[in-house]
Amino acid sequence: MLLLGIDIGTSSIKVAVVDSETQQVITSAQFPEEESLITAIHPGWAEQSPAMWWEHVQQAFTICKASGKFNPHDITSIGIAYQMHGLVLVDKDQQLLRDSIIWCDSRAVDLGNGAFDALGHEFSLSHLLNSPGNFTASKLAWVKQNEPELYAKIDKVMLPGDFIAMKLTSQVTTSISALSEGIFWDFQTNSLSAELMSYYGFSESLIPEIKPVFSEHGRVSSAIAGELGLKEGTPVTYKAGDQPNNALSLNVLEPGEVAATAGTSGVIYGVSDQLTFDDQSRVNTFAHVNYAEEQKRLGVLLCINGTGSLNRWTKNLFGSSMSYAAMNAEAKKVKIGADGLRVLPFGNGAERMLENRLVGVHFQNIDLNLHSQAHLFRGVQEGIAFAFRYGFDIMRSNGMSPSVIRAGKANLFLSELFLQAFVNSTGVPVELYENDGSVGAALGSGIGAKTFSAPAEAFSNIRCLQVVEPTVTETYEPVYQEWLGLLNKQININ
Repeated sequence: MLLLGIDIGTSSIKVAVVDSETQQVITSAQFPEEESLITAIHPGWAEQSPAMWWEHVQQAFTICKASGKFNPHDITSIGIAYQMHGLVLVDKDQQLLRDSIIWCDSRAVDLGNGAFDALGHEFSLSHLLNSPGNFTASKLAWVKQNEPELYAKIDKVMLPGDFIAMKLTSQVTTSISALSEGIFWDFQTNSLSAELMSYYGFSESLIPEIKPVFSEHGRVSSAIAGELGLKEGTPVTYKAGDQPNNALSLNVLEPGEVAATAGTSGVIYGVSDQLTFDDQSRVNTFAHVNYAEEQKRLGVLLCINGTGSLNRWTKNLFGSSMSYAAMNAEAKKVKIGADGLRVLPFGNGAERMLENRLVGVHFQNIDLNLHSQAHLFRGVQEGIAFAFRYGFDIMRSNGMSPSVIRAGKANLFLSELFLQAFVNSTGVPVELYENDGSVGAALGSGIGAKTFSAPAEAFSNIRCLQVVEPTVTETYEPVYQEWLGLLNKQININ
C-alpha cells in the first residue's frame, strides 16, 4: 500500500509517496524550487495566499506522478503537515475571503496581550497553557476589529492544513491539537474555551467539526480525483502542525523525548505528560498528535522565528554565488567566537521567547579591519545556536531536561559548524536521522488509516545516521555569555 504525505511549508510545498511496508520513499517533489512569496505590506506583517498553497500542492503531486514510479490509484491514505498558527477564512461556499495571516505575523500581539490581562494570567496559563499572544485566535480578533465586513462573511475558521484537506475532500474538520495551537482550547474543561470565545465575541459555529488527529477527515472528491488522478474516496487520515509532525517523524511521542528543527524557523519540541506552562508564555504548550484526555501528551515548543531564513538572507547578500556547503566551509576557517563578531538572529517578527518583542537582527562588534565574509557566516550560525541555547534554558527551567535531542539531517543541521555550536552551547548530544515533513505526514496517514497497528510500527525502520556529542562546551560558554549580555541590553532597549 502507498501513502501520500503533503507538507505545507512557508518556503515551499513538499509531497512524498511512501511504501507502507518498507516505510521508504517511492518518489517525492518540492514546488516551487525557489522560496514562496511572503507578503508584508506593513512592518511585522506576513501573509501568504492559500490558493498559492493549493496550486503548489497540485504542481508537486504532478511532478511525483510524472516520475512513473507509482500508480496514483494505489495510494490508500493521505496525511497533511502544515505551517502552524496560520489563519485561513472561508465563506459558506468554501471560497477564500482573504490571504492567510501566517505564523510570523505580529499584528495581533497587542490584542493577545489584552486578552491575557482581561482573562487573567492565572486562568490563561492554567486553562489555555499559554497567553493568547500572537496566535490564531488573536489574529481572528484582529480581522474582526479591522475588517468587520469581511468578518461577517466568515463561515469557518481554519488552519493551513485544514484548508488543504478541504480542497481535497470538500469537508472541513479540525482537531484538538490544531485548536490548541490556535489557543482556542481549554485543557481543564477539555472543550473550546468558552471564556476566550466570549471575550473575543466569536461564535462557536465558526469552528469546524473536531476530529482526532489520526482519523478520517474526509475523502477525496470525484472532481479532485479526476484532476489529480487519485482514486475517488481516498481518505485524508492525518493532519498536524509542522512541529508536532516533525516530532512524529522522529518517533518523538513519549514524555521526555525531544525533537529539534532548524528550517525557516528554529524549534525545540519536547513531549510532556503534564499540563505544563511557562509563567511568561515564552515557550508554549499544545496538544501533541497523540494527545488524549485519558493519556495526556503535550508538546512543549520553543520557537525562534528566523533561523534558516537568516542564513539564507546572509547567503543572498554576502555569498550569492556560493552554495551553502561552500559557505559552511568558509565559516569553518574562522575560530570559535568569530573574533568577537556577535549576531542577534531575531528579525522575523515578534519573538515569543522574548515575550513577543520585535528585537530585529543585530551584527555587533564589527571590526572593518578584521572581519571578513567568513566571519559573517560563522557569526550568523553561532548566533542562531546561541538563540537555541537561550530558549533551551527556558525549557530547562520548566522541567524539560533531555539527555539527547533528535533532529533531521537537513537545513542548518547539515552544517558541521552549526551542529558543533548547537551541541556545545546546549551541552546536549544530537542524534541525526533522515527526516522529512512530507514523509512524516505520509506515515501519519498510515497510522490514522490503521495501516499500522501502532505508531511505533510506522517507524520500525528508522535508523540514526549520526550522533554528535558536546566536546568543547567550556570554549563556547564565555562566547555565549558575552552574546547573552548583548541580547539583554537589546531587550532592555525594547
